[in-house]
Amino acid sequence: MELRIDRQALVPVVQQIVDALTCWLHSSGVSPGTRLPSVRQIARINLLSQSSVTQACERLVTQGMLVAGHGAGYTVADPALVANARHEPAWFEGGEPEYGPWSGDLRLGCGGLPESWRETDDLIYAIRQVSRTDTASLFNYSTPLGLPALRQQILKRLRQLDIQVQDNRIMTTAGASQGLDLIVRTLFKAGDCVVVESPGYPLLFDLLRLQGIHMVEVPRTPRGPDVDVLESVLAKHRPQGLLINSFFHNPTGSSLSLGVARRVLQLARAFGVQVIEDDVYADLRSGCGTRLAALDDSVVYVGSYSKTLSSSLRVGFVVADCTVITRLAEVKMISGMGASRFCEAVMACLLANGAYGKLVQRQRQRLNNDRLAVLQMLEDAEWEVFGKPAGGLFIWARSRMSDYDQVLAQARRLGMVLSSKTAFNASGGASDWQRINVAYACDPRARAFFQATARDRPQAF
Repeated sequence: MELRIDRQALVPVVQQIVDALTCWLHSSGVSPGTRLPSVRQIARINLLSQSSVTQACERLVTQGMLVAGHGAGYTVADPALVANARHEPAWFEGGEPEYGPWSGDLRLGCGGLPESWRETDDLIYAIRQVSRTDTASLFNYSTPLGLPALRQQILKRLRQLDIQVQDNRIMTTAGASQGLDLIVRTLFKAGDCVVVESPGYPLLFDLLRLQGIHMVEVPRTPRGPDVDVLESVLAKHRPQGLLINSFFHNPTGSSLSLGVARRVLQLARAFGVQVIEDDVYADLRSGCGTRLAALDDSVVYVGSYSKTLSSSLRVGFVVADCTVITRLAEVKMISGMGASRFCEAVMACLLANGAYGKLVQRQRQRLNNDRLAVLQMLEDAEWEVFGKPAGGLFIWARSRMSDYDQVLAQARRLGMVLSSKTAFNASGGASDWQRINVAYACDPRARAFFQATARDRPQAF
């Protein structure tokens, strides 16, 4: 069993072993119960330490892919037993509803990073550190604005993004989802009108519908929203708000250009519209770039660490003027008694000791490498790509040779779940464009899928 390990890469060797073994298990067709070569053999063949191989195998045991035997090494787990043991369906926002959440093994349109990308060592260390040194975080509520130590770390990060604020304008939340929920419930009321991007974020559309907010769509271009259409919409509908992605837009992967950002703010000021900037993928970009909150301090800015660190460790934040933050904090405490002080303390520890910064640096490198590979696969399969994003998780693309039903049939045949054709439009309109998560798309099944859609092309006569 030869594993490709790059000792010059930023990705830790243990994580590379996990990835390589995962790929081998998916591509080799080994049967459940098959015994792996011994840890000693794998280590010797690949010039690795036995402890690194053991750590990698233990991670795969926790993921349900391997089974550890007493003195018998590791064997391939039975997928049926793993599925029964987990009970819960695999889910992602925007998934294909007709196919069902239990179907498929590879979620090509997933909104986050794969479990195999998650690194546990630093997180476990931070959890232990907080448990030993900050017992108050184990038992007590956080403050209305959030843990001061975390807000100070967020403040440092915002300054690196050219967003100049004081910590009394920062409020922590249980992820960006809670932040958006609090914003919508506090700043708008049923019957109000807001502008959203199309395509856009499915859960935002659901949240706005839940609160009885009327949505008007503006097309997203590779440089941001179509500002000509935006101007027309603002003049016609006089909306109360504009909700917008800045970097690595979900689902297209596009980012705001400076010219578009300035024009958006000019229009918002002219028509008295509150801008809410969702920037949850900020840490997947190197450098500052163009953020609305850096150009205008009236913008309400939403960030999160859930996408990059852990979907279970729900930590996000909102930046707004003091009046808005005070109102948001009141609703936050009334509706949920605040956010988790323990999660906030763990996040503050990871930011302070530099572990989080190194983690996202490794993620950016992996995503950049995988994105190039996926763009090449899409070109070879003659898929149309929206804007060719320079960072982030997503590529927005569609097959030139196969319609949506053909593409969906190929995905089902190969054991994959795609995005729903109606999820990314607020009006529910159908689209044959697909959100492709580059962290999943280098899987051998995804490569086979793209090749299969190319083979479906109509024959010329």
